[in-house]
Amino acid sequence: MAYIITDDCVACGTCISECPVEAISEGDIYVIDPNACTSCGSCAAVCPSEAIHAG
Repeated sequence: MAYIITDDCVACGTCISECPVEAISEGDIYVIDPNACTSCGSCAAVCPSEAIHAG
C-alpha cells in the first residue's frame, strides 16, 4: 500500500532525496504517486513533521 503525505507537510524537501523511485512531487504539500510508490518507508523515516504515513 502506497504512502501518503498529510496536511502536516511543511514542504521542507527532506523526503524527495530519500525516495528511490522518485515518486514524490513538490508543491505546497508534497504528493506521492501511488502508482510509483514501492512502500519502502524511506520518506516516512526522515520526515521531520511526521506527515508521511502508510495509506
